[in-house]
Amino acid sequence: MAMTDLLSAEDIKKAVGAFSAAESFNYKKFFEMVGLKKKSPEDVKKVFHILDKDRSGFIEEEELKFVLKGFTPEGRDLSDKETKALLAAGDKDGDGKIGADGM
Repeated sequence: MAMTDLLSAEDIKKAVGAFSAAESFNYKKFFEMVGLKKKSPEDVKKVFHILDKDRSGFIEEEELKFVLKGFTPEGRDLSDKETKALLAAGDKDGDGKIGADGM
């Protein structure tokens, strides 16, 4: 399954473009712009599984750095600061990774 099976390619392009500058990533605005906030819990879990590159059932810090590339190959890598902020927001139990319920 591709990300564009779940989300609009145009919305993805706009959202990734909006945060192309270093240190500009805002996960709340990004997820809203790509349309994730309007999706059902089932669709959100499908997006999660696409982003979970190693199929561990979690998105670890190493995978988060490349989260924009999970939406489109043109996405930039997140900075360490942006990655840690996203991890802190989604890591509900403090284990250093995000489970499917954290999205």
